[in-house]
Amino acid sequence: MKSKTKLFFAANAWVQGAWARDVLLTVGADGAWSDIKPNATLPDRRGASVLEGPVLPGVVNAHSHAFQRAMAGLTEQSAAAGSGVTDDFWSWRDRMYSVALRITPRQMESIAALLYAELLAGGYTQVCEFHYLHNAVDAQAYADPLEMSLALVRAAQRVGMGLTLLPTLYMRAGFDSPRLRDDQRRFASTPDSVLRLVEGVQSQVGDLAGINVGVAVHSLRAADATAIQEVAAFASRNGLAQHIHIAEQMQEVQDCLAHTGKRPIDLLFETQRVDARWNLVHATQATALELRAVAQSGASIVICPGTEANLGDGVFDYAAYAGIGGHWSIGSDSHVTRRWSEELRLLEYSQRLTRHKRNVASQTGDCISTAAALFEAALSGGKSATSLALGGLVVGCRADFLVLDMRSAALLGVPSENLLDALVFSSPDARFKSVFVAGNQVLAEGSACALASEPGPHSGIERDFVDTMKALF
Repeated sequence: MKSKTKLFFAANAWVQGAWARDVLLTVGADGAWSDIKPNATLPDRRGASVLEGPVLPGVVNAHSHAFQRAMAGLTEQSAAAGSGVTDDFWSWRDRMYSVALRITPRQMESIAALLYAELLAGGYTQVCEFHYLHNAVDAQAYADPLEMSLALVRAAQRVGMGLTLLPTLYMRAGFDSPRLRDDQRRFASTPDSVLRLVEGVQSQVGDLAGINVGVAVHSLRAADATAIQEVAAFASRNGLAQHIHIAEQMQEVQDCLAHTGKRPIDLLFETQRVDARWNLVHATQATALELRAVAQSGASIVICPGTEANLGDGVFDYAAYAGIGGHWSIGSDSHVTRRWSEELRLLEYSQRLTRHKRNVASQTGDCISTAAALFEAALSGGKSATSLALGGLVVGCRADFLVLDMRSAALLGVPSENLLDALVFSSPDARFKSVFVAGNQVLAEGSACALASEPGPHSGIERDFVDTMKALF
């Protein structure tokens, strides 16, 4: 929807990697920044809405499985207590499948609506939804194949979250299996069905603000090279972002070696034309040579520190990858965390724990501030993840921004030049007083729950989520 030009004034705003003062922010009728003017004079500010706190750009959440929000906190009791059986990623996956097999389209919408409101409260303004829950419980296609996809679109529209929907190819259970397991039956797809989902969503949403599409392949074990090539060629022709899980778990690497003689990232580069459209999710088990190949290709890695820690995936070699200029973005994946500040903190702390050093991220680039180094890289990676003009208070980018609540305990008394550092590294996390997407306020007073209880388009979000949880569990 088109709107009139809007003017905002911020006493402090994050512009080109640093805090700028007295910034006049102009949003064009298309919802993108048309002018960013630091050191604005009093006459310049006339007619501008004054923002009551420092302003940061919104961040892209580059990897989400919305339905897994329903599981947050419910898999932390060992299913193998006293049995001597290891509780690991694969046992967690079985529990995840049991939930995935029960979720209806209406429940998907209610889960995603609360999640997306929480992500807005956590400073994300666009989410990449890695979506493979396509079919009905009995594995048959819905009468409308877009049923589950449009549930996610409705959830995003309900709360004002930007959404990049990634219909996902999922054809087989593993390298040595020609078909899916029974508990994966809802994921079944082909290159043709995925491409029809993309085209169907594009047709349905038209020019809805903040909604676009890309494509995804679940993993190399989930589809053969020819099928992946078909999806990737479609993405290339249409300028879409391409996502794939890769090298997340040691068993995945070992299976790939056993059946192909190659490690996953090596196999990907041997069988596909990997370029800047590609987004490789996790890569926690990548070698230094594989990371160099990714960096040289222009592709990005999507790092999900909260989920990678929760699932025991391992630690991504951030220092090596960032040290050679590798591009990356941040994601919350299974949503055990839902704030980018916490994801960036976990990313840095994992490096400190394994390297026995401090301020690792700042030593891989030009920034003195570790938080700034992480934040700027995450902003930049959002463009690759979405194929949209996102990524900062920059003319031409969509006008997504966050207003810090200076009443937050983590920010009290902090000098202005250290605000971003305190936001990332001082917990409990600072709040965002308000959040804007395309120049429109979508969240007030920093609380998704407070907003959900207000009359209007957000009312009932919490109630719907609670009803869904009762039905599922």
